[in-house]
Order: sequence, then structure tokens, then C-alpha cells
Amino acid sequence: MAYDAEFLRAMKKKTAASLSFLDVYFVLDIVEKVVISSLFVAIVLRILSQMQDDRAIIDGLLIVSEGAAAFLILTRRRTKNASLRPFDLMVTAIGTLFPLLVVPASTQPLAPLAFCGMLMVFGFVLQISAKLSLRRSFGLAPANRGVKIGGPYKFVRHPMYAGYLMTHIAFLLVHPSLWNLTIYATALTAQCFRLLAEERLLSQDPAYTAFMATTRYRLIPFVF
Repeated sequence: MAYDAEFLRAMKKKTAASLSFLDVYFVLDIVEKVVISSLFVAIVLRILSQMQDDRAIIDGLLIVSEGAAAFLILTRRRTKNASLRPFDLMVTAIGTLFPLLVVPASTQPLAPLAFCGMLMVFGFVLQISAKLSLRRSFGLAPANRGVKIGGPYKFVRHPMYAGYLMTHIAFLLVHPSLWNLTIYATALTAQCFRLLAEERLLSQDPAYTAFMATTRYRLIPFVF
């Protein structure tokens, strides 16, 4: 009887711990989806209300790019293992949400629109190919949702972030302002910390360790 009582207490503790774990990740998942959806709607309305004819293609591509990310977040599968460290969550929030705060500027573009358009398209294609490789494994918080090694992941370990960087540079060149520069610079810094946090978590998986050995660069080939 004493053994049975001890066993039942152990099972209750294990069940309580499991429920606590599930509750934390469930809340995190809901918060991510609500926040990203709200900010996406806000940036769409903001860009459409200030869209300029000569820059409409660039603005439209940015909306489509952010919309693809929002769709994948809303339809993704539940994570197996995500980081709950406050710093990791903070850089994730900044890196993901800050780019949704940019504002179309009335200043003159800093580069030819054709060049910016090509840069935006290339970045968008890179993002989409990475997202298609991830499918429902895509998410915000650093997590192990399975290791992906095919497609654009053969060239850099974080092709989606590389695509974001290209689209952000293109939008900034078309809509240069101190506000947009500050937003994107802050987001880029946070994204670098974010991908390092992801790699710290993913490196616990032997499959990802092998991937790191074959794909040397994180974001920019021969640089970082």
C-alpha cells in the first residue's frame, strides 16, 4: 500500500509538470499568433493608405512577404522544444515584430527602383523557398521543429533570415528615413541574436550538428 501511495504521488507530480509544460507552450503559441496577425493587418492598412504609384510593386511585395510568414505561423504545427529564456523571447519579438512597424516615406529613393525591385524579388524568392522547405515547422520562438537541410539550406543555415535582410534593404532603399533605418537596424541586431539562440537549441540535435559541419555559414556566405 505504501508503495502504491508513493507511486500515485509520483504520477500526480509528473502529470502536473506535463500540464504546466503544455500550458506554457500553448499560451506562447496563442500570443505569437494573435500579435503577428494584428501587426500584419496594421502594416497592410498603413502601406495601402500611403502607397505611391512608382513604388507600388515594392510595397506589394513586402505585404506578400509578411503575409506568407503570417500564414505559416497561423497554420504551423506545435513545437517539440522551444526556448523560454526571457532574452531569447525578447530578441525573437524584436526581430520579428519590428519590421512590421516600418512606414512608407515620401523621400527620394537611394537606388534605382529597378535594382530595388530585383533585390526585393530575389529576397522574396529566397524566403518562400525556405518557408516551403519548413512548411508547418515555421515559427517565431527559437525551437526544435525538426532539422531542415534541403533547398536553400544547402547554402546558408538561415536562408529565411537572409531573404528578410534582402527585402528589408530593398524597402529601406526605396523608403529611406531615420525611422525605417532604426527599425531595420534594431531588427537585424535582434535577428542575429535570435539565430544564435536557435543554433544553441538546435545543436542539441545530432542531425543539426552534422548540418552545421556541412553548411558553414549562417546568414551571408563567406561573411557570417
